[in-house]
Amino acid sequence: EKKVAEMEEKAEKNLLMLCEEKRRQQEKLWELRREILLKEREQKLNETLDKQIEVLSPLVAVCEQFKEQYKSFAASLDATRHELPIKNIHIEGEKQTYLDELEKQLSITQELLTEVMPKHSEDSAKALSALKELKEVSQQLNKGLQRSFTDVQNLSFEASKEVSLHNQYVCEENHGVDVVKRWYFN
Repeated sequence: EKKVAEMEEKAEKNLLMLCEEKRRQQEKLWELRREILLKEREQKLNETLDKQIEVLSPLVAVCEQFKEQYKSFAASLDATRHELPIKNIHIEGEKQTYLDELEKQLSITQELLTEVMPKHSEDSAKALSALKELKEVSQQLNKGLQRSFTDVQNLSFEASKEVSLHNQYVCEENHGVDVVKRWYFN
């Protein structure tokens, strides 16, 4: 009986050590899965940022040129603002020359705006759709991970339950039901 008790104590210690090792391994598995998902998300975000940079970088030069021309136009307008009456516009020199110059400047402005705005709008729409798609994918991955985590927990529970029942059955077979009852219920 002493040897059996020692063996049972040893087996119980081994079972506890195995359970602890299993728990540590599960935690390590969950941590590795989390790291993999974080790296995948980071990679997708980097790809999206690279696409945005690729799409938006040609627009920087055009925007700078437009900005400089607009500043020049604003400075000219501000310098002549005091000469503009409330009801009529005062024009120095030849009226037709002024209107021709104004028409030329307005057409340049219109060309710059049409060059910048459609591309910018299309690129922003593409980037927005890519971000929405990335958000949907991350939400799906999150839901899938939650389901997988629940499944793993359920499987772990079932495995632990089966191991415990099997060990109880083996103990009952080896030592008898009465002896096992005394161990648990005394």
